[in-house]
Amino acid sequence: MPTNFTLSGNGTARAVRTEPDTPLLYVLRNDLKLSGAKFGCGQAQCGACSVLVDGIEQRSCVYPVSAASKGRITTLEGLGTLQRPSLLQRAFIQEQACQCGYCSSGMIMAAQALLARNPKPSEAEVKRALDGHLCRCGAHNRIVRAVLRASKGELS
Repeated sequence: MPTNFTLSGNGTARAVRTEPDTPLLYVLRNDLKLSGAKFGCGQAQCGACSVLVDGIEQRSCVYPVSAASKGRITTLEGLGTLQRPSLLQRAFIQEQACQCGYCSSGMIMAAQALLARNPKPSEAEVKRALDGHLCRCGAHNRIVRAVLRASKGELS
């Protein structure tokens, strides 16, 4: 039965009406028009749909809206804008870490969660944090370099 939920997304509270077990991804994309999180596999295996809920990475394709309504949701759109990208987004741009771009949102969100809990991760820690995020283009090395660059503030 549809239920009313208030979602706190990217600093703004928005009301939605949906089934409690509806995946957060569908609500973000269809109701809130936030298209940063992508539908990849629908089984929490690829990471393209990753968002942060209270700073913790969640796979929104399987994360129910009822659980998300209890926390603060951050999507890619909440990190920066086209005019003022976040430090991490700028590092991805400078390292050209977005070949096709499909995995980028999830990778950036996972990296954001890592940097929030560990501002100076090692290369091994970055790789561990991104393990389970699939990139079909093979941009993993550039993605790791981008996260390390952001952690060091080495931006031009």
